[in-house]
Amino acid sequence: MTAQQFDAVDIIRAKRDGRELTQAEIDWVINAYTHDYVADYQMAALNMAILLNGMNRTEISHWTAAMIASGERMNFDALSRPTADKHSTGGVGDKITLPLAPLVAVFDVAVPQLSGRGLGHTGGTLDKLEAIAGWRAALSNEEIMDQLENVAAVICQAGSGLAPADRKLYALRDVTGTVEAIPLIASSIMSKKIAEGTSALVLDVKVGSGAFMKNEENARQLAQTMVDLGKDAGVNTVALLTDMSTPLGLTVGNALEVRESIEVLQGGGPQDVVDLTVALAHEMLVGAGRATDIDDIRAALSDGRAMDKWRAMIAAQGGDNDAPLPVAKEQHVITAPRSGYLSSLDAMAVGVSSWRLGAGRARKEDQVQAGAGIELHAKPGDKITEGQPLMTLHTDTPERFERAIAIAQEGFDISDDVVTGLPDLVIDRIV
Repeated sequence: MTAQQFDAVDIIRAKRDGRELTQAEIDWVINAYTHDYVADYQMAALNMAILLNGMNRTEISHWTAAMIASGERMNFDALSRPTADKHSTGGVGDKITLPLAPLVAVFDVAVPQLSGRGLGHTGGTLDKLEAIAGWRAALSNEEIMDQLENVAAVICQAGSGLAPADRKLYALRDVTGTVEAIPLIASSIMSKKIAEGTSALVLDVKVGSGAFMKNEENARQLAQTMVDLGKDAGVNTVALLTDMSTPLGLTVGNALEVRESIEVLQGGGPQDVVDLTVALAHEMLVGAGRATDIDDIRAALSDGRAMDKWRAMIAAQGGDNDAPLPVAKEQHVITAPRSGYLSSLDAMAVGVSSWRLGAGRARKEDQVQAGAGIELHAKPGDKITEGQPLMTLHTDTPERFERAIAIAQEGFDISDDVVTGLPDLVIDRIV
């Protein structure tokens, strides 16, 4: 493919005027951008045209395939067991990957969970696991394959060779107001997931204040677009639309969420975390051809099978299962200003407060505090009394409390009446 095959300006004009781009045009523009022939300002203009005019299923499929072709693909055909993966669009308190990967591995399905770090109010799986002493995120492809064969579960960072076009496009979208373009979100997520080489994929698409998608219509459109992309690429794909108006579980923050995940693996933990973990595990097992009774999946959390897989997975990556998790140096308790019923607990407010405490990062190069975050002592629907603790804020740097408290105190409402009509955790299943 030569640099002169097409002209970037012609492709920008075509999408600006609402024309469907051909596969050859898409292949060329992604390849040319990856190799710095198409400039950032030209790709920014094309991204904006896509945001405004959209793409049809064929275009999005070609766009995703071109991004996959920009780098390497992993292949798990040599493994002795099928593979299944999960991707969440991100939320507050979303630690589901941690108990989910070892749980699915119990049933002889390999889980190659290539994960990322947090940015803004949503937490990153790798940041959470790095709260465990000695645990390492960077593995070679050979180490990933060995761990999948021997343990059946791995959670690690994706290699730089997977869909390198996406890294350039993602950074550009972030600074040009085009993050919200559903074709670009879907192709960004799915190019990496398809390049990972899994045979079954379950998408957890969040909707609500703490999610990227605030309303159900947009979340549903994103979910369907990604499911279609997976199917077009030959990956058995399904999506669950799940509620993110309230944080998941009772903890937000890295070490705090690891602790809660371990409680789930010990047969305890908050009911919403258990229920979503089991629901996603069931979908992954069905997708991998290992359909298993829901009761047996739940039993694997309480009888020690999933915990054994967790300990093996952590140890294989250098983690010390018996080392104490980090604890923040300072705490502040927010109490209920009056008695009644907790009618709402805004996921975005809790997420931003946790981020202000040091649990997240504003820039990719920022460090996170392993012990920072928020413990929740009540969830919507609970009866509360004046002076009762609602949440405990944790940080190593007490000067962060003022701004964190300010947003957290705006994030809940108390009603005189019993609370009804709370949203279902799983809103819908998209196939």
